[in-house]
Amino acid sequence: MSSNISGAVDISFLHQLADLADAQTLSRFRTPIDVDAKYKEGDKFDPVTDADRQAEVAMRALIRERFPEHAILGEEFGSEGDGDFRWVLDPVDGTKPFICGIPVWGTLIGLTHKGVATRGMMSQPFTGERFWADADGAWHQRGSSVERMHTRRVDLSEAILHTTSPQGYQGALAEGFARLKDQVRMTRYGGECYAMVMVAAGHIDLALEPALQPYDIVALIPIIEKAGGVVTRLDGGRPEIGGPVLISGSAVLHEHALEILR
Repeated sequence: MSSNISGAVDISFLHQLADLADAQTLSRFRTPIDVDAKYKEGDKFDPVTDADRQAEVAMRALIRERFPEHAILGEEFGSEGDGDFRWVLDPVDGTKPFICGIPVWGTLIGLTHKGVATRGMMSQPFTGERFWADADGAWHQRGSSVERMHTRRVDLSEAILHTTSPQGYQGALAEGFARLKDQVRMTRYGGECYAMVMVAAGHIDLALEPALQPYDIVALIPIIEKAGGVVTRLDGGRPEIGGPVLISGSAVLHEHALEILR
């Protein structure tokens, strides 16, 4: 297992990390579990469970063993290490649907090289699916079937828009979101990270989130981009740092949506 200056890491290592996380998350899904709450600005209830904690513990341990020179950022245990390579982990992205028994959560595993996302994977063990990006493209696996993913090209009036929740939109962004909703074909809610990879799979066309953290988006960036989509902050900058982020199936659709949001 090796890495180089391009940020390349053998995708089999991401599968190994996902295997470790799956063992912790799937065994706890739809079972009685203790749920704690942590503080998150603008959210009165931000849950965390042993599934979140133990999945991250397991992934961190393997990364330290294989790549001790790499830094790690995880939702539950923060940042450690320094260097050009950094793993960005969200052990359960979508803890709220997780505790509700709804399988739109996933484990997000991302790798950045000098701040740019180069590899990403989302694992959803209950549905038996993995979505990832490598140097060759974006891929979806269910069982033994592996298929390349592509975004679709549609006009704004034909587009499906997704956001996790209408909560969190304030001021000018709320006004922009209302304008965008008026111009798309349909708007849906509650899909979390699963909806974002559905942009890569060509089933959703726009995914808008008002306040992401790096661990919410880094793993998804290569998947969207390798499938032909575009991911930026609403100011047009790179999305690895989080914030308000727009994901689109095409560059033309992305620019049109940004104009409306602004």
